[in-house]
Amino acid sequence: MAAAVRNTVSSVLHHHHSNREPSPQANQLPNSHDRQDSPAMERAREEEKHSLAHWEDHKRPLSPDQIANDGDQRTVGHSSQVLRQDDFELIKTLGTGTFARVWLVRLNNARDEDQNKVFALKILRKVDVIRLKQVEHVRNERNVLAAVAGHPFITTMVASFQDHDSLYMLLDYCPGGEVFSYLRRARRFNEPTSQFYAAEIVLILEFLHEKEGVAYRDLKPENILIDAEGHLKLVDFGFAKKVENRETYTLCGTPEYLAPEVIRNTGHGTAVDWWAFGILVYEFLVGQPPFWDHNPMKIIVEGRVRFPSAMSSEARDLISGLCTVDTSKRLGNIKGGASAVKSHPWFRQIDWNALYNRKVHGPIVPHLRGPADTRNFDEYEPESENREPYSREMRDKWEECFRDF
Repeated sequence: MAAAVRNTVSSVLHHHHSNREPSPQANQLPNSHDRQDSPAMERAREEEKHSLAHWEDHKRPLSPDQIANDGDQRTVGHSSQVLRQDDFELIKTLGTGTFARVWLVRLNNARDEDQNKVFALKILRKVDVIRLKQVEHVRNERNVLAAVAGHPFITTMVASFQDHDSLYMLLDYCPGGEVFSYLRRARRFNEPTSQFYAAEIVLILEFLHEKEGVAYRDLKPENILIDAEGHLKLVDFGFAKKVENRETYTLCGTPEYLAPEVIRNTGHGTAVDWWAFGILVYEFLVGQPPFWDHNPMKIIVEGRVRFPSAMSSEARDLISGLCTVDTSKRLGNIKGGASAVKSHPWFRQIDWNALYNRKVHGPIVPHLRGPADTRNFDEYEPESENREPYSREMRDKWEECFRDF
């Protein structure tokens, strides 16, 4: 995959890129090795596995209102009381992080017709989540993904569950890998490709901000995957937070993409995503972000973007509007919100309704040998066997925090 590595900052520092930190999920499940399931529990597990195998049969883009209002009626995004890790065959590691590992999995003992039904399973060790002070981020991630399940350009959390020492999020698998890898290979995207990807991201931000009141806070090419049809999927919601109209103060994100108000610690909200979006559009068109420096934060607060002469005037105008230090004047955060971005001349070719409903063909469709193809993901070292146990003391103190999983 990508050669360069960009670090993400938070109260704890962890790595970018296929290191999509798996996310937490918890229910009051005893350790699977310590229990004998009742016949009723076994039936419930088999029914749930059958439902998982066929969740994509009902997959279609839900409208933003349906996603926001029909949470209890959706087949995805739920907390399962019956699933456990041994319901899945672990095929290959897709990414690792400081406290999580993402696996390509299929259902164990699947029926013949379900052998090709694969998922990405994010496994978070409770001990590591606690030790790295990521409990709140993990809870935020699970709850935000549950709330947004069904959006056409956000990774679908099909279900979450937990056992004695781990949290699990079962996600749809995007076999195309990261946009970052395609960008590095191409050096830069042409204008139509950049417009297509940027427009799908606008639809994501419009939904997160205006329907859910969520700031994503880590927008960058490494967190955007390409699915089998060539559409984008935003992943890794570890820094996402429901802020609505309040401000928050956590320093988190990736240095080249941080908005000035985050660096200055003056309080920030959803406007940080529009700044990062401007940086992202620049990186699509140029091949690297505008504030590429040993100390990007120093030059970000000045907010002066230098444009290459080859960039179109409309692209410059869009990026300048987004990368405005004063949040009250920042495009996306001014009157009209996302609509003001969508009506910008750079997007004049976009049919927003057709795009949302995935009727427009993606510019890059990955070449795949099948649903479980992993050629677009790196190889990873095996997991260490020497892991700190989740002690009774830790359980007594922290288990309640994972109850939602």
